[in-house]
Amino acid sequence: MENTLKALGSVLNPQTGKTLSEEQRWVNTEAEENGQLIVTYKRDGISPQSKREIEENIVKCLSDKFDADKILVKTVSADSTVKAASPEAKPTDAHATLKVGHGVNGNKKRIPGVKKVIAVSSCKGGVGKSTVSVNLALSLKAKGYAVGILDADIYGPSMPMLLNKKGAKPQATAEKKIKPLDAYGMSFISFGLFINEEDPVIWRGPMLGGVLNQFFFDTDWGELDFLIIDLPPGTGDTQLSLVQNTEVDGVVVVSTPQNLAIADTIKGLKMFQQVNTPIIGMVENMAYFAPDDSDKKYYIFGEKGVERVAKAQGVEFLGAIPLEIEMRESSDEGTPYMTNSANKGREGWKSYSDIAEKVVKIVAGEKKGLFNKLFK
Repeated sequence: MENTLKALGSVLNPQTGKTLSEEQRWVNTEAEENGQLIVTYKRDGISPQSKREIEENIVKCLSDKFDADKILVKTVSADSTVKAASPEAKPTDAHATLKVGHGVNGNKKRIPGVKKVIAVSSCKGGVGKSTVSVNLALSLKAKGYAVGILDADIYGPSMPMLLNKKGAKPQATAEKKIKPLDAYGMSFISFGLFINEEDPVIWRGPMLGGVLNQFFFDTDWGELDFLIIDLPPGTGDTQLSLVQNTEVDGVVVVSTPQNLAIADTIKGLKMFQQVNTPIIGMVENMAYFAPDDSDKKYYIFGEKGVERVAKAQGVEFLGAIPLEIEMRESSDEGTPYMTNSANKGREGWKSYSDIAEKVVKIVAGEKKGLFNKLFK
């Protein structure tokens, strides 16, 4: 890769005015079989602002030789190399590894082998979005679809616990792609599988892009009808990386009926509308509590708040999911609610099944409607 390093000869350290070659900062350039180029340099003493400028210039210098979305920049320091796994969780040669760096925004792409990509979002934390993601995915699987689930919450990955995969480590395929785990018959990947459960992730936002791109495009998802992406709260880097790099077929927005949660959820809804990402509809989670020993419903967080907002915003209301003790217990035990046939007949089971059916009709209906217009 000598020619590549020569092309990078003009990249300056803005703090000193010297090139990275003069400061002997280049470590390696490596071309992967999938066409990705990995550039590694020494970051010691470089501020975050200068780091950002350096990496933008790296991409600019190489843009005539490589696609921008195929360039991954990594940094090392005298103290440690930036890694995805903690020292206690060293992967073997057979384990999949992550190349942590700055993702570069490119043209939107389809995830290979995946027919429909559905993101589950809420701007507000604590509304049960991950629980909804898991049980929606399982409801789709119960209808005969091939389903995968991607935990896109880098800072607080909860899927390994929800799917009883704590401590499991993904393997690498012969093509050096990440091989997803099997969780209740679904393909599953999460950043939580690459770190120890207690380890915090202390990263700046742009580093998320590199990992997410690997989860999207360097994971062997096989052939899937649906890939459910569980997004973190907020409207930040993860959400933007998703919509800028990936073809998303629709978003399911989750909220409790509480006014405080709804106020934040509307922001997330409008963000996706502003970036022209289709909204499949809204789900009201924890809509009410219905104890087993009574027919009475307790509207702990308010009544029909999400349904009213959906109507006001002109989006589909997909359904209300009650708060049941079985849902909390199943989440803590890693045996999702929709895997237990004993829950059939309960309101929660019916809610998830109905929501999954609506999601299928809405997502598939877009294509059907197009053909109807063409042949009318």
